[in-house]
This record gives sequence, structure tokens and C-alpha cells, in this order.
Amino acid sequence: MQTKDIQGMKMSAQLSQLATKFRGTLLGALIGDCFGSPFEGEINVSKSVLKKYVSNLLVEQSTGTLQIYSYTDDTAMSRCLAESLLESNGFNAKDLAKRFTVEYYKQPRRGYGANVVDVFARLRVTNYEDPFGPAKTQFGGSGSYGNGSAMRIAPVALFGYSLSADKLIELVRNTSLITHAHRDGYNGAILQCLAIHQALHLQGDTTAFNSKEYINSLIDSMEKIERSDNNDEDMPFTEKLNHIKKILENLNDDNDLSPQQIAYLIGHGVSATSSVPTAIYAFLRAQKPIKDFETDNKFVRTVYLAISIGGDTDTIASMACSIAGSFYGVSEIPEIFIRRCESNEVVTKLADDLYAKTTSN
Repeated sequence: MQTKDIQGMKMSAQLSQLATKFRGTLLGALIGDCFGSPFEGEINVSKSVLKKYVSNLLVEQSTGTLQIYSYTDDTAMSRCLAESLLESNGFNAKDLAKRFTVEYYKQPRRGYGANVVDVFARLRVTNYEDPFGPAKTQFGGSGSYGNGSAMRIAPVALFGYSLSADKLIELVRNTSLITHAHRDGYNGAILQCLAIHQALHLQGDTTAFNSKEYINSLIDSMEKIERSDNNDEDMPFTEKLNHIKKILENLNDDNDLSPQQIAYLIGHGVSATSSVPTAIYAFLRAQKPIKDFETDNKFVRTVYLAISIGGDTDTIASMACSIAGSFYGVSEIPEIFIRRCESNEVVTKLADDLYAKTTSN
């Protein structure tokens, strides 16, 4: 074992269990983003290529500089959200809108979608006087139903650790509406936040983890939210979660769906409905061994599974690994994974600051 790995384990041991879960949440999101990015857009990810890729990520380099993987807009916006919550001591629409916009114009080549860039342009022109206005006009007034809010929502789960469910949902919806006015856009963020929030409140003892209880709780929450929000009784997230539940209940050696089948049945696209449930599936499926990829580390399994499904791999892996990190804590994340990610020290500090803010209130 490398000296840095030992130091990382000692550092984790000195933190409280909740503090390690806060770090695990944000660092998990960063890792999934950085490691998933090279596969973004691939429909059929090669098993052999992915296995070699993940295995190599775990290997220390004896010579030369350690390869660092860059983050995308997922992490850039997540960081802005964390900083805004900390400095404003809660939700401040104008402050958040400005941070998103300034960050984009400072580093525009992080993989931002064209639609959200239009929102930033309008926000800047209007000097952020109406933070919610530009998002409402998108797609003929229906708003964006993409996963852009869900991908950045992890800091809200941490900041809202002690909030009631209603207050947490309100906070998620408010932060989402800056860019995503469609109900599927903000409901996807709500589901992702609830998945993290629920994992934060569970003990990281995987032997006692009940995946059925976990997903049933999410189903109950989303059914209430979607039923009250959707007059036409269309409940895409509830339906996807129920589908995942059935897939996991029927899981055995002879009935283990391929990544391509999961992509077809649950999704791997940029819409919230075709990516947030997929991330939750990856976290839950990683509780059991994966054929052809041997590792006892369930966080590493989550990375592998999330990327294997293809499509919007950086965002799906970021969301899946954020949930996994919130459950297991940073001590279960290979230390070399963290060191391979751009801005890992900044993200660690944000997690610690959110922990300090949450536990001091």
C-alpha cells in the first residue's frame, strides 16, 4: 500500500462518520464526472476497454506525473451552487444566477449545453434582475427537462441535511428554476437530492443495507410529488423507479441485464427522466458482484457500472457516484481516484465547509 493511501485512511479515521459522508458525496460526484467524461456519447461501451480503463485508474504510476482528469460543467455548476449556499447562508436567486453565468464565461469549454448558455446570456444582459425569467422562456415556454439541475444538486443535499422533506424539496426546486423550469427538470433534481439525502442518513454498513426499502422510500416520495405536480397523472420518475425495483428483484446469474438493455429500458440520455433513475440503478446494482469485473469495492463497481451504460456518462456517473459516496463515505473511495481528479482539494474543502455549516446550526 502506498504512503499516500495510508495517510488518506488515517485522515478519514480522524473525521466523524458524517463528515466522511459529506466528503464522499462531493468527491464522488467529482470522480464520476471526471472519469465518465471520456466516454460521453458512446452508445456501446466496450467491456474490455472499460475494464482496462478502470483498472488502470487504480494503479500508481512508478514514473512520471500522475494523469489528472478534468471536470466538466457538472462540477463547475455544483461548485457554484455550494459556494452560493455557503456565502448566502441559503438560497439567493440573484447570487446563484450570477455565479453560474460568471463561471461559464470564465471557462466556457467545460461541456455546457447550448440551451443553458442561452440562459446565461440573457441573465447577463438583464443584469440578473429576473433570475428565473430566461429559463421560463426556453422550449416555447415549457422550460428545460434536462438533467442539468440534477447533476449539480449534491451540495443542496448536504446543506439541507437537517431540513424537513418539504423544506429540502422547496430548496431543490428553487435552485433548479434558475435553469430548469420544466417539472421533469426540477423533479429529476428532487429525486437525485432525495437519493443522496437518504443515503446520508443511513449507516454505511453494506451488510445491513436494504435496497428494497431504499427504493421503496424513493418511490413513495416521488409518487406524492409527481401526483401533486402533474395534472395529467404522468409520473415518469415513479414509473422508472418501479421498473428498477422489478429489475433488481429478478436479478440472478441467469437474469442480469446487460448495460445496453438497461440503457434501452431505463435510459442513458440527457433528459432527467432518462438519466437520474439510471444513476440510482447503478448505485443499487453495485451492491452485488458484477460479472467479468471482479472487485469487492462497491464504489469502484458503481463507477464501472455507470460508465458501462454509455450515453451521458459523465453526468450519470457523477450522480451515481455522489449517491455511493454519500452512503459509503470517503474512506471507501480509493485515494488514488481522488488524486486523479482536477480540483479535488477545492471540492474537499467545500464538503468540509458544508459540514461545518450544517453541524453548527
